[in-house]
Amino acid sequence: MAGIVGYGAYVPRYRITSREIARVWGEDPKRIEEGLGIIEKAIANVDEDTATIGVMSGKNAILRANINPKDIGAVYVGSESHPYIVKSSSSIIAEALNITPELSAADLEFACRAGTSGIIMCMGLTQSGYVKYGMAIGADTAQGKPGDALEYSAGCGGAAFIIGNDNESLATIDSFYSFSTDTPDFWRREGQEFPSHGGRFTGEPAYFRHVISATKGLFEKTGMTIKDFDHVVFHQPNAKFPHAAAKRLGVPPEKLKLGLLCPVIGNTYSGAVPLGLSNILDHAKPGEKILATSFGSGAGSDSFVISVTDKIEEARNRAPSTQSYIDHKAHIDYAMYAKIRGKLKGYMGTG
Repeated sequence: MAGIVGYGAYVPRYRITSREIARVWGEDPKRIEEGLGIIEKAIANVDEDTATIGVMSGKNAILRANINPKDIGAVYVGSESHPYIVKSSSSIIAEALNITPELSAADLEFACRAGTSGIIMCMGLTQSGYVKYGMAIGADTAQGKPGDALEYSAGCGGAAFIIGNDNESLATIDSFYSFSTDTPDFWRREGQEFPSHGGRFTGEPAYFRHVISATKGLFEKTGMTIKDFDHVVFHQPNAKFPHAAAKRLGVPPEKLKLGLLCPVIGNTYSGAVPLGLSNILDHAKPGEKILATSFGSGAGSDSFVISVTDKIEEARNRAPSTQSYIDHKAHIDYAMYAKIRGKLKGYMGTG
């Protein structure tokens, strides 16, 4: 059995509120906040990207694991906003963390699912004995075209997980189940700056079909029910979708509380479920079980059963908590946001 030996998170400091974005585009701020359930989102500064987020979260994961980084034999970085089209984020991150050169490194992309895909890959390598530890990172500096609905939700942040043997784990990964189809609800072609989406099509049959199918598939595979879990984290493109999926699956709202970060940092895409899981691990008690189900447009989901061990108590304070990054913030206006995120070139005007 594989397990989480270390974990770490990072969220950029800057925030912009949904009300500030609505002000610029003449939208009703109350309607936006209530419709998406997002108060504000995290924004990467000009010197931050998926690689720097990966370095920070990876550093925190190594601190919690308390291992020699040279023992990490694989680094996989899931993102849809890699800083280079041709040049790996994984090698940059591995070099910065003193993991190189003897390792398998690769960049992954499956929309918001890529971070959990990396966890599964690391599980296979560690369980087979090919590597001692593997690092899986989910991180994004998400894009949203000016004036588009995505602009209210597309946030920045990520988390890293070091996967190893279960006997030294802070939490064991007891089982997983994956579900994938060709459902084109969200896409960005080569050379395009901003993604396109299918509007309401992104809910049904994309998000809900895959999240619910993967979760139910996991239940059938393991014989478990929602009553067996203490905490639940679903992918969160907004705050309403996870609650709606939870209601269909019979998940009490209180079980979503620790993993639902979208209202205060936005949708961090590949970092969404990893960050939610990181925050849960910051608070969960030994013996508690976590259900984590990701979603990536295109479309697919990974669902996991994770059990917290008694080793979590000692490891928590070795690195900054997820909440500490959420709380350490500075608000900016739309002009600064547009400047540091290069937004203006995407607006073509309406007249």
